[in-house]
Amino acid sequence: MNGEMERTPGGAVLMDGGRLRDEIVAELRRTVDSAGSPHVCLATVLVGDDRPSQLYVRAKHRKAEEAGMASKGVELPPTASQAEVEDAVGALVADPSVHGILVQLPLPDHLDPEPVLGLLTPEKDVDGLTERNMGRLVRGLPGHAPCTPLGVTRLLKRYGVTVSGAETVIVGRSTLVGLPLALLLSRKGVDATVTIAHSRTPELADLCRRADILVGAAGAARMITAEHVKPGAAVIDVGVSRTEAGIVGDVDFDAVQAVAGAITPMPGGTGPMTIACLLENTLAAARMLGGFPAG
Repeated sequence: MNGEMERTPGGAVLMDGGRLRDEIVAELRRTVDSAGSPHVCLATVLVGDDRPSQLYVRAKHRKAEEAGMASKGVELPPTASQAEVEDAVGALVADPSVHGILVQLPLPDHLDPEPVLGLLTPEKDVDGLTERNMGRLVRGLPGHAPCTPLGVTRLLKRYGVTVSGAETVIVGRSTLVGLPLALLLSRKGVDATVTIAHSRTPELADLCRRADILVGAAGAARMITAEHVKPGAAVIDVGVSRTEAGIVGDVDFDAVQAVAGAITPMPGGTGPMTIACLLENTLAAARMLGGFPAG
């Protein structure tokens, strides 16, 4: 681990996503300002009245402004039809003043997200979730990586976690986090050795204890305990579960921080990094679309 950093009571380095997000936003602002503040625009599409989604979208707009970017919010009622949502997204795709588009998921149950996401061009898909950008990630071609996995890689780098040669276990195999993160970490030049585990993995705790880097991304509240953690390992908590005690992650933080060498908090770990990487991807999208000087 590099430098003097905040530590948990147990001595683990606290990988503070809020701090790193603000560093990235400030750097994006310097980049935009030094280019003469050209128009860079992130558009969001929010369907329904889910309170956490509303708060998350607002945070994205607020941080976009701090980064010197414009933002545009499209809000549709929970009764919006499939055609209405697709029309709204299609209009943003056709709008040359919009560089990045994020469709806030999940959509209401009566809507199918796949045709909606399928409307996004690879350049404007700044969440990196379409099959075309996922395919580019698999092929190692230029494109937008999904924001949450990208944020995990940024945290590991910022807090000096050795990734090359590290045995890494990712608990969770979703296309949102687990699978793309495995691709990012096992890329040539990054060079982690990655195992994807899941609910049907036998002897899960034994497998996890081999990991130099352990990522919880299953959405199972506090499933990763001290028993799962190799002493000194870096532990990244991506899971989010709503419980009677509030929002909790996949990692039993209090127990694990006494064993780990580095750990993300929940909240304040990977969540803020998702927003930071969304804005990074938006600037990259503006470059791809010719709306920002190449850098």
